[in-house]
Amino acid sequence: MATPAQWIAGARPRTLPNAIVPVMAGTGVAIGEGGFSWWRALLALLVALLLQIGVNYANDYSDGIRGTDDQRVGPMRLVGSRAATPRQVLAAALGSFAAAAVLGLALVLVTQAWWVLLVGAAAIAAGWFYTGGSRPYGYRALGEASVFVFFGVVPVVGTAFVQTEQLSWAALVASVPVGLLSCSMLVVNNLRDVDTDGQTGKRTLAVVLGAPRTRTLYTACLVVPFAVVVAMVPITPAVALTVLAAPLAISPVRTVLSGATGPALIAALQQTGKLQMAYGALLAIGLAVSL
Repeated sequence: MATPAQWIAGARPRTLPNAIVPVMAGTGVAIGEGGFSWWRALLALLVALLLQIGVNYANDYSDGIRGTDDQRVGPMRLVGSRAATPRQVLAAALGSFAAAAVLGLALVLVTQAWWVLLVGAAAIAAGWFYTGGSRPYGYRALGEASVFVFFGVVPVVGTAFVQTEQLSWAALVASVPVGLLSCSMLVVNNLRDVDTDGQTGKRTLAVVLGAPRTRTLYTACLVVPFAVVVAMVPITPAVALTVLAAPLAISPVRTVLSGATGPALIAALQQTGKLQMAYGALLAIGLAVSL
């Protein structure tokens, strides 16, 4: 039986900025457009967190039963380490998805936007089929594309929508850098595991591109978001604040471009999460003040 600490580690807390940052950015848009609702923002945050945790447990389960986690570097895997049974981890994944669905339904009922149900169902399906099912798309180099959509575009635009009840161009533009930063977390994670993933037949984008190109892709995922906010400055001047987070990108980019491998990339992953949180907070403030 896994301990509470092991269950927390299995939920991969370092990936949670992927859930938090999009909600911050979407809420910044809602504040700037005069539609802020604290309890709707809180519900959106809980939905995002539960989806991220559900994805992490589902990934743990699916990779664990396939044996691709048996020699994995990085955070503990509950199934791969035998700390928990596959059935227990599956239950945790499905429970997280179910809780996210219930809270999401509450937002749908409040907004009366029934089409949001389809978006929520797509997000849950994307979380499960990333490594689940007979043809997981995460094994076909499509993980980053899904992350950009479901941890970038969908949560930023969705968070703004459930508060303002209007689709916003500002939210859509803001979702681009947020999505790229979410992708950066997956890119460096897959770079860390590129050798073991290749050996077990898990064809992530890092495996397809190879380590050198993946390092370039990671750098682009950190640099382009700052270029986007610079382009936004003429319309939303206060987003220039986001540039203050740029120094946090130096260390992880240096580590990745230096050729670091395996465990050495764990620090880069942690630093990427810190950059993501700082960028998201500053972007949210900038959007709230400028719109």
